[in-house]
Amino acid sequence: MARTAEEKRLEEARRQIAAWKKWGPYLSERQWGTVREDYSEDGNAWNYFSHDQARSRAYHWGEDGIAGVCDDKQRLCFALTLWNGRDPILKERMFGLTNGEGNHGEDVKEYYFYVDSTPTHSYMKYLYKYPQAAYPYSQLVTTNRDRNRHQQEYELLDTGVFDDDRYFDVFVEYAKASPEDILVRITAVNRGPDAAPLEILPTLWFRNTWYRCARD
Repeated sequence: MARTAEEKRLEEARRQIAAWKKWGPYLSERQWGTVREDYSEDGNAWNYFSHDQARSRAYHWGEDGIAGVCDDKQRLCFALTLWNGRDPILKERMFGLTNGEGNHGEDVKEYYFYVDSTPTHSYMKYLYKYPQAAYPYSQLVTTNRDRNRHQQEYELLDTGVFDDDRYFDVFVEYAKASPEDILVRITAVNRGPDAAPLEILPTLWFRNTWYRCARD
């Protein structure tokens, strides 16, 4: 009985002939503000490591990124960085509310979709929707913090940054030519009525391991 190419890859991975699963979507989209990075004296993981600090502090136990991939030891990471020319910071990771900021608890305020993936991650497709207006970081925090648990959450769509379809659909596709050879295609589509700037910065980096070793 004929087998598909993916079935052959799965068999090679199972028999440890080829490490087709070594690389995959193993990179967290949010490492900040989690118990994984909590070294606070009072055990308050939500407030110990904020989104604002994430771009200037070293993580201890992992990394994060948008539409990212890494090896199964997370030694080498690849992810997408974006800038619309209006945000005060680069869009490198997902933004959300901590448990105390959201009226319904912790919540990511982004729109992203896992479109497709094979079992060996030989092909993966991801979609991120990036507003052309400045991302309303403080507006999302203050509005949700002022609401009680009986009220609706204040979502990113409610802020108006997607009005008139003024946003980019950013597709990221990965395809493996071999277990160690990964091709990447990034496609950005302007859904708005007017031309708008978009900086696309594919980012490759090594996970910080020296701090962990120093602590040990």
